[in-house]
Amino acid sequence: MSEEQVVTESGITTRRALLAGAGAISATAVLAACGTDPDEDTPTGSAQTTGGSTAAAGGSSGALTQTSKVPVEGGIILAAQSVVVTQPTQGEFKCFSSTCTHQGCPVTAVEGGTINCNCHGSKFSIEDGSVKGGPATKPLTEREIKVDGDSITLA
Repeated sequence: MSEEQVVTESGITTRRALLAGAGAISATAVLAACGTDPDEDTPTGSAQTTGGSTAAAGGSSGALTQTSKVPVEGGIILAAQSVVVTQPTQGEFKCFSSTCTHQGCPVTAVEGGTINCNCHGSKFSIEDGSVKGGPATKPLTEREIKVDGDSITLA
């Protein structure tokens, strides 16, 4: 049997070998994009979300948001700052990374008492960032915040 050959600078290569190499490179790129459990939070973009709908963060200079914009028993996702600000009970505010600990996707909604990632279905508590539903196994990283009047800023 004869196989079609391709001439390259380094010599003659079969078309089959050339295609196999290209396939291996493509598979490596796909697998690299699907890493698991990142050790560090990575900045990501996502819609700002309040109970599943888009919300504007707004605010004074340096502020993440205002307390009035964070619903009780809910929260908002602030994509530009890569954080989620929640209000588990009236007047209690928490802040977490908006990067899912499973595979680094941005979380997409805060509803039903959880911060939700639609990539693979992980859910995290609005109270402490703990995992409420996998596949994530690590909690969201908590961020220190300061509440001054109606203004919420990173500490």
